[in-house]
Amino acid sequence: MTETTTFPSWPDVAPRLIAVAAGREPADMVIRGGIWVNVHTRETLPDHDIAIAAGRVACVVPDAGYCTGPETQVIEANGRYMIPGLCDAHMHIESGMLTPAEFARAIIPHGTTTIFTDPHEIANVLGLDGVRYMHDEALMQPINIFTQMPSCAPSAPGLETTGHEITPEDVAEAMTWPGIIGLGEMMNFPGVAAADPKMLAEIAATQRAGKTVGGHYASPDLGPDFAAYVAGGPADDHEGTCEADAIARARLGMRSMMRLGSAWYDVESQITAVTEKRLDPRNFILCTDDCHSGTLVHDGHMNRVVRHAIACGCDPLVALQMATVNTATHFGLERELGSITPGRRADVILTSDLRDLPIELVIARGRIVAESGSIKVDCPHFDWPGSARNTVHLGHALTAKDFEIAAPEGANTVRANVIGVVENQAPTKALQADLPVRDGLVEGDGEVCQIAVVERHRGTGRVSNGFVSGFGYTGRMAMVSTVAHDSHHMIVVGTDRAQMALAANRLAEVGGGITIFREGEELALVELPIAGLMSDAPAETVAAKTERMVQAMRDCGCSLNNAYMQHSLLALVVIPELRISDKGLIDVRTFKEIPLLEPVS
Repeated sequence: MTETTTFPSWPDVAPRLIAVAAGREPADMVIRGGIWVNVHTRETLPDHDIAIAAGRVACVVPDAGYCTGPETQVIEANGRYMIPGLCDAHMHIESGMLTPAEFARAIIPHGTTTIFTDPHEIANVLGLDGVRYMHDEALMQPINIFTQMPSCAPSAPGLETTGHEITPEDVAEAMTWPGIIGLGEMMNFPGVAAADPKMLAEIAATQRAGKTVGGHYASPDLGPDFAAYVAGGPADDHEGTCEADAIARARLGMRSMMRLGSAWYDVESQITAVTEKRLDPRNFILCTDDCHSGTLVHDGHMNRVVRHAIACGCDPLVALQMATVNTATHFGLERELGSITPGRRADVILTSDLRDLPIELVIARGRIVAESGSIKVDCPHFDWPGSARNTVHLGHALTAKDFEIAAPEGANTVRANVIGVVENQAPTKALQADLPVRDGLVEGDGEVCQIAVVERHRGTGRVSNGFVSGFGYTGRMAMVSTVAHDSHHMIVVGTDRAQMALAANRLAEVGGGITIFREGEELALVELPIAGLMSDAPAETVAAKTERMVQAMRDCGCSLNNAYMQHSLLALVVIPELRISDKGLIDVRTFKEIPLLEPVS
């Protein structure tokens, strides 16, 4: 394992903290004259100072002059609010299309000082080695990045093929690593409900290590299967989309994680469990799940989520609890972070407004890391090996013929099972459409276009074809990505088979990423050379290319909000209702492969 850094523990620095709090030694830093936002008591306390030593809070007092020396760095709060650094309870760094270092550089100016990341995207491509690379780079950063060991690669065994598989032995090994905080989202919820030995072995290894098991229950069924899933050990869930989901999770002792990502808008529909039903807010947590680089650069990160929760009617102090102390408590870190109180890591934001939440100064581990939107520290990079950069193996150059769908002999029209995209939500709809046949081949028709998954890990040349509705594409075009949650084969959506082949071959040429072709011309390209998932370029560079990609989607007729996220999830065979994998079309309501074409009566 690469040499990494970990933050000194409380026992290592306790004598220094005590000496500063008692006034026997001067603090390293004092933030003077601010409004202390106490998330333990849900209070705002004017005219307080924060004394910091060894990267931790030594004391919070009305006047820290008694522990301020000539070498103490003094920061004038000037009556601004002093709030804890924000925590993202569930997210995937790879969704930002950035490495951990570049992701950290993007979020620090937005006030996020702690993230809990599940690198199951890279686990599907590179296995345990990929998780180790992410973990090691995470520990090099100036903020707190805790890694959850991925649980489900593949996410649905037998229904998809991954580049590598994660085993219970892998999970047990990872639990000994310094930055592993628990088990990543347990997406194989049918397996847990059925007491699958492999899934239970992973959960047991995590619980024996005294760490948290992440949940992912994507079914709308809140009956016996849900009860069985919760009994299996997952401690949280972020897949809820309505108030009933949030309430059901909290009532069974789970933490209900409400997400606002680039495309997932699930806070507004669930936060009424707190704002209207008045349930105890300690059991509710805010998170992002998936944010691409454009959102991070232009809109924000957890500050965006907190502002949104407030706009949905949540009390600002409650929203802050959901993004700080609630998260820390859930992961067993309440004594380590999540509040501005003695002994905790000195992660502090200065802001002049609790509702609009401008992030004016960010302190992480006792040093200034960002001010007025500009980062002030370095984010070290890991030396990614060549094996992580050469991961697209198609087996052969693709042609239009690879995307042909043959109709039954003599048919003029066919009835097809079609994936229906739902704007701003992860679930899809299982639709059917009558499609025309020309020269023996089934064609898309207006709203319905083709979708395909091209196997890219083992070079088998296998192509699985289907149909999708909801993007609104027009003209001869294709969009291709090697980001295809969670198995991350190459996913192709298009209105023309020749364009689909052209775009797919282009991504193989550059080693992965996203591209859009129209009438033989490449409209946008986002190169993602690391595992076909991430770029090690600066976030601003990736965001600019992502914006061109989004504009190219619009130019091709797509008006959905952040449609790229929907595109990237169409192969995720653990979220209902209908998905496509390298094995074929998958009905996630029954977890069975179904035929693409149905007989017409």
